[in-house]
Amino acid sequence: MSVTENNVSEAMREGVVIPATSRAERFTSHDVEAFEVPGGREENWRFTPMKRLRGLHDGSATASGSATVDADAAPELKIEKVGRDDERLGVAGVPSDRIAAQAYSSFTEATVITVPKETKTSKPSTVKITGPGEGEVAYGHVQVRAEQFSEAVIVLDHVGSGTYADNVEFVIGDSANVTVVSVQDWADDAVHVSEQHLKLGRDATLKHIVITLGGDLVRVSPTATFADKGGDVEMLGLYFADEGQHQEHRLFVDHAVPNCKSRVMYKGALQGDGAHTVWVGDVLIRAAAEATDTYELNRNLVLTPGARADSIPNLEIETGEIEGAGHASATGRFDDEQLFYLQSRGIGEDAARRLVVRGFFHEILVKIGVPEVRERLEAAIEAELEAVGV
Repeated sequence: MSVTENNVSEAMREGVVIPATSRAERFTSHDVEAFEVPGGREENWRFTPMKRLRGLHDGSATASGSATVDADAAPELKIEKVGRDDERLGVAGVPSDRIAAQAYSSFTEATVITVPKETKTSKPSTVKITGPGEGEVAYGHVQVRAEQFSEAVIVLDHVGSGTYADNVEFVIGDSANVTVVSVQDWADDAVHVSEQHLKLGRDATLKHIVITLGGDLVRVSPTATFADKGGDVEMLGLYFADEGQHQEHRLFVDHAVPNCKSRVMYKGALQGDGAHTVWVGDVLIRAAAEATDTYELNRNLVLTPGARADSIPNLEIETGEIEGAGHASATGRFDDEQLFYLQSRGIGEDAARRLVVRGFFHEILVKIGVPEVRERLEAAIEAELEAVGV
């Protein structure tokens, strides 16, 4: 027995609870009561302002309304409203925290979006999810299913007011190629907590883009898993927090099978007193996941005093037989050298600062394959900069 094993055994005999040190030991369950009520000191919740969750975490937030789901979809897509007993639901993943479990046990109707086998959709599809309204609470569930050899671009557009928690599933079949854009453009009062489950089949490709702009508190937790070899997931994110906003993104990429690839790149900007962004990126390469190729990157640009960005990349490797693995994180203010260079070319300071911010986000924006969404984001970023006089 190793020293560590001996210490753990001794602690267990004494009744001491040993915290999980590996993401491989992450607890999941559909049962709400299987999770303790978080108090805010747990690793998974230590950055989240618990009082602003409006009772989503402790069971006191009972559903008082419902979110509406409307679609402007390609004709090839099949969109269904199904009950909780539909056997397709839950196949992409199991809730990993109490709010996700609460959302899973509380929704009454789910939306299932299916891209049929060997079908390439004729246009991007937009599914608009509108909150229950100011002062109301709702729970939801959406599943996107891409059958084998299909291709599609789907935008999930979250708007409106209220308190909303949900699970979103992406079931990507063998050799399917899908781009999904999840936009959180809520009203100022909204609270949204979402766990997103990404499951890729053999040789499947998924580009998963998260864009967070509005809301009082938004917490999005995507988890990517691979069902077979050859899966390729690209997880991109863009977020912009204003005064008083809390935006939190927690990612987990679980490499459990060989010959899969993942790329993570999130960029955020924040401005105003009390603006707070949190990015936590966990990548686990299990012992069986030989020939894995992974990299994660997070960059944050702080535009004004009083704003705070937390960034925590984690990489756990259980095998040495990999193609490559790495991570990087940086948080900073404007690059004075960039500003000096632009001003030396006759560009005013305000215009130079705007150019720096646009350049900062450009790497993400060019990867969004939907022109309408990209233009909307560019306009939103411009409006944010004008609001603070940058």
